[in-house]
Amino acid sequence: MELDHFDRQLLNLVQEDASLTADQLSDSVALSVSAIQRRLKRLRASGVIMRETAMVDPKRIGGSTFYVVALQVERERPELLTQLRRWLTDEPHVQQAFYVTGEADFVLIVTAPDTETYDVLMTRMVSENANIRRFTTNVALGLVKRGSAIPVPVEVS
Repeated sequence: MELDHFDRQLLNLVQEDASLTADQLSDSVALSVSAIQRRLKRLRASGVIMRETAMVDPKRIGGSTFYVVALQVERERPELLTQLRRWLTDEPHVQQAFYVTGEADFVLIVTAPDTETYDVLMTRMVSENANIRRFTTNVALGLVKRGSAIPVPVEVS
């Protein structure tokens, strides 16, 4: 799908705040409300906009700790990696999972209300995925920045 200047502007704006109305978006993008609605509908239907979510403040829901986990697997056989990917995708405490190069095979961002919950989760992960060799954990001491927006260049060459 070809993205033009207006699509790119809209993508940056809705990534920052998906609750903006077409009327509010038209104040920033030089298009009519109906044109913005049509474009957003097309961006959603084509899968460019995969989903829209709300970002919750961990402190206001009783707190949550973030863990950065480096995970190594025994073998990179496709069926074993597929099983692990499915497990990671289905687990709500796993916020993000990256298949990476380097010493680790996966890097995970995991959230849990406390270390006991985290320990139970990781014990379950290892017991349900025999292909895991080892993992290391870094506990986030503070939240400096949290986001999911991908900067979209408005002008393309």
